[in-house]
Amino acid sequence: MVNKIITISREFGSGGRFIGAEVARKLGIAYYDKELIARVADESGFAKEFIEQKGELSPRKGFFSYAFTGRDASGLSVEDKLYTVQRRVILELAEKGPCVIIGRNADQILRDRDDILNIFISGDETVKIARICKMYGKTENEARKMLRDVDRRRATNYAYYTDEVWGQAKNYTLCLNRSKLGFDKCEEIIIGLL
Repeated sequence: MVNKIITISREFGSGGRFIGAEVARKLGIAYYDKELIARVADESGFAKEFIEQKGELSPRKGFFSYAFTGRDASGLSVEDKLYTVQRRVILELAEKGPCVIIGRNADQILRDRDDILNIFISGDETVKIARICKMYGKTENEARKMLRDVDRRRATNYAYYTDEVWGQAKNYTLCLNRSKLGFDKCEEIIIGLL
């Protein structure tokens, strides 16, 4: 296997997490999503719920919100400390062997490796909204607001910690639209690239 690490970045509601889990299962390799959160919690002392919310999302909607978060005497915010631990854990997990890592800027954290396949999963807004409604029991308007909020906060976090644009094709090996291709075809394409 030339590429042994697969990172999956995804738009909210696109099904990227599900695709990543299925790819890992079909390849028989490790899958890191909730397990990554648990490990970061163990190493940092932060609550899992805090890591789920702050490890991938900006504290607020705007880029400058990071400037207004509380900082200690060293100039670091709680989010900065969390990112440092999360980064270290991602680097350690990648060294353990073939795996799929979901989100958390893993594509940029591992960008210097030559054995990585960075995937971005997108989707059509109407399909993502329908999926969010079904999965989270939201109305269409609530789902639309949730979709925009989560993706905006992911983009802000990504820009702040990587100086790159989240979802921009140049940052990924491959970008797939799950709404057009479906789950099975996305999984097949990713596995075929290996």
